[in-house]
Amino acid sequence: MDIVKVIVAGPRGRMGAEAVHLVHNEDHFELAGVLDRKHEGLSLSEIKGFQGIDVPIFTDIEECFRTTQADVLVDLTTPDVGYFHTKTALEFGVRPVVGTTGFSKEQLNELKELAEEKGIGCIIAPNFAIGAVLMMKFSQMAAKYFQDVEILEMHHDQKLDAPSGTAVKTAEMISKSREPKKQGHPKEKETIEGARGAEMDGMHIHSIRLPGLVAHQQVLFGADGQTLTIRHDSYNRQSFMSGVKVCVETVIKLDTLVYGLENILE
Repeated sequence: MDIVKVIVAGPRGRMGAEAVHLVHNEDHFELAGVLDRKHEGLSLSEIKGFQGIDVPIFTDIEECFRTTQADVLVDLTTPDVGYFHTKTALEFGVRPVVGTTGFSKEQLNELKELAEEKGIGCIIAPNFAIGAVLMMKFSQMAAKYFQDVEILEMHHDQKLDAPSGTAVKTAEMISKSREPKKQGHPKEKETIEGARGAEMDGMHIHSIRLPGLVAHQQVLFGADGQTLTIRHDSYNRQSFMSGVKVCVETVIKLDTLVYGLENILE
């Protein structure tokens, strides 16, 4: 396998730091540099936690791409920054692998058109954990037989978007197997607004944000006399790295945007 030159955006974040170490330690990946909000001109090895990783830090994304001639951008930042990074990467012929959630449908359509115009791949994954992807797939299968379903997603209290991208993606996948249905009593009334959570095609999505959590989701199905619960838990950020690795290896072979890790797993 040819060496893949990778840029990581957001290296000082918890996910970004894991991605830096993943890329640095993989024989067929080369960490060409990192994108950060500060420390322009320093080496990453000068930052605590990255000793021995001697690559340049860039604050200007265009300068980064011009200098490094990178193949892939791994972006683990925030929705606004991630969208800008993804669009700029595509314009420079760099293939984005994006773990940032919160993109609108309009933004995803725009990025897909740009990827196809450039003839290069782009992967946007609401969740990089293989187990989480299987949870979504199993939920889609179950939805053929259980019409009533609610999604409960639980994350750390620093997460910016609610509901999570994983919860939204799960609901979208379930919707492909389930006819829209208004759940609960026809005369149900919230005595406190928001008590039943968000609603999508009649499904309810509930978001919990607490310190101590990382990323957790359960999908609850109900029918006469039975319930089915499908749950996935990520206890640390390392759980996402197997999916990042698969995406970096796969995005090189694509010529369009793929939304969701489940679409590239065999």
